[in-house]
Amino acid sequence: PLPPAMLRSLGDRSYDKRKNAALEIESLIKQLQKKDDTDRICAVIAMLGQDFATSTNSNHRKGGLIGLAATSIGLNQDIKLYLDALLPPVLGSFDDPESRVRYYSCESLYNIAKIARGHILKYFNQIFDGLCKLFADGDVDVKNGANLLDRLIKDIVTESESFDVERFIPLLQKYVRRTNPYIRQLVVGWIAVLDSVPGINMLDWLPDFLDGLFNMLSDSNREIRQAADSALTVFLRETKESAVVEFGPMVPILVNQCNSHQRFNRLTAIKWVREFLGARQGGDR
Repeated sequence: PLPPAMLRSLGDRSYDKRKNAALEIESLIKQLQKKDDTDRICAVIAMLGQDFATSTNSNHRKGGLIGLAATSIGLNQDIKLYLDALLPPVLGSFDDPESRVRYYSCESLYNIAKIARGHILKYFNQIFDGLCKLFADGDVDVKNGANLLDRLIKDIVTESESFDVERFIPLLQKYVRRTNPYIRQLVVGWIAVLDSVPGINMLDWLPDFLDGLFNMLSDSNREIRQAADSALTVFLRETKESAVVEFGPMVPILVNQCNSHQRFNRLTAIKWVREFLGARQGGDR
């Protein structure tokens, strides 16, 4: 589906040659789109995702990822028709042994998401899984790329009216228990963002991640402690303002935190219990 010279440049060790090949792919995809040649577009994506992105040669893998990003730019609004083929090789590259390839996978997903916007939410759990890997990555460039990607995905979720929180909660439960500071930073940030979206009521899911937030209060990283404390303060205020709150599932969590070895955990849990008792006396909820 691609000319031999373009394939050679795409797998070259020179970044400039790979970049020029990617620009040619973008141009080719635009032409194929005008001709409505979906078969050849699919063939190009398959070649980039299978022959290149999973190659044993790291330069080929980098070329495949740049090529997939270029294909996405070429497809523009029609990208939604091809996401099932575009995303798996990119998400799979988050585990690549070479940091530069992981960085390109991050950059590639950023470009795909920037064009696809809300259409990528169908794959949100896989993307969040990937973000957790990237945030915990030891390479600074990969971490920086992950931060940019994270901000874009947050923007997309915030502007969307169809985010499936229920589908995300089991994954949130899994990662809120992790002790890696970078993953904790990512998780507490997402909890705060989702709580700020008007159409999402995170109070409904609070028992699923309340214990994890409390455990972050004793994190060795000051920023994480502050972020967790801030989120808990907001949720406590929301429980007071909300007409209907299910206190029952949260009580065992708070009792457990009242017995914590960490003083701040105990004090915060006692404050919550005091508020709950006050709410119960003020009316049945």
